[in-house]
Amino acid sequence: MIREFGLGNRGVVRAREHFDWTLFLVSSMLAVVGVINLYSATSAARAALSDIYIQQIYWLVLGGIFATVVSAIDYRHYERLGYILYGFGIVSLVLVFILGKDIRGSSRWINIGSFSFQPSEFTKIFLIIALAKYLHDDPKSEGRTLSDLIVPAIIAAVPTLLVLKQPDLGTALIHGLIFTTICLLTRIKWRSFLSLVVSTAVAFPLAWTYGMKDYQKKRITTFLNPEENLLGSGWHAHHARVAIGAGGVTGQGFMKGTQNQFHFLPDQHSDFPFAVYAEDWGFLGGFFLVCLYAFLVLWAIRVASSAKDRFGAVLAIGCGALIFWHAIFNLGMVTGLLPVVGVTLPLFSAGGSSVLTIMMAIGLLMNVSMRRNAPAGVLG
Repeated sequence: MIREFGLGNRGVVRAREHFDWTLFLVSSMLAVVGVINLYSATSAARAALSDIYIQQIYWLVLGGIFATVVSAIDYRHYERLGYILYGFGIVSLVLVFILGKDIRGSSRWINIGSFSFQPSEFTKIFLIIALAKYLHDDPKSEGRTLSDLIVPAIIAAVPTLLVLKQPDLGTALIHGLIFTTICLLTRIKWRSFLSLVVSTAVAFPLAWTYGMKDYQKKRITTFLNPEENLLGSGWHAHHARVAIGAGGVTGQGFMKGTQNQFHFLPDQHSDFPFAVYAEDWGFLGGFFLVCLYAFLVLWAIRVASSAKDRFGAVLAIGCGALIFWHAIFNLGMVTGLLPVVGVTLPLFSAGGSSVLTIMMAIGLLMNVSMRRNAPAGVLG
């Protein structure tokens, strides 16, 4: 069994030789800076939040174990399990409506004893694997038409609609954008792409009228008119922008940001950690952080371009898209460029399910990267 999954002694030695140190160091840097920032974000918080940075370290250690296991098993074995993992993810999303824990009007978590997890986070990984398997099995090499995308669209639509029903608009958008990114980078015909864009534009009014909750609509109207309700729905985004502006070029200093220390920033450990970071370290610190995310995404594209097969390439693109869209949405909503939709910042926001999902994505990237230059069969 160990030899079958590429974990024999020879495979371990070869894995060390092909280890992607660049990916490891950049990811580790993000995680370390994230923990330091969480310490600052909760330094003046109430007692219930004071040890969140410690919990984050535990989650990162567990995530590191997950990433190690995910990267050690040859990614081609995941192809065999692609639809099984996807089916498991769909079942877990359905169970949310039966066993789910309701928080702030949304049912997104399942409790098992004292442990709770968010299935919609893990289904992002399962969706990537399922789409990679389908596109790998599809021999079509020329540009795809809309009819060619019907099956992968259904694969993506099922978890997206279930997540939207919870309701969780931000996570549903991430699912949809992962599918869109993978399709765009697997050669869809321009005419088909334009048709898809027009269809989406036509469908938006229907989604607004029949699919979105009142609080989701309020977030969008607040984004369009941020001064409308500063003491209500606009409070989060307004004080996040104030914190970022207060940081200036070099920042106010570690744990010295006034918006954070005087409790003007809500959810500073989950949705708005970048506002804390920018207030502490300023424009230069924020630019450095954005560069780390940009490098990680570009590195994922590099891994995809040199993958040994289509399955590995789509895995790498999907994981890069997951990190990219999380960073774009979180940074966008904190800076006021996008509505507040509750999307976490990878390896920066506190949260077990989110951390484990990102670490698994990094593990998949490492997996494809280690095997892109290895001779067939060397790493399992």
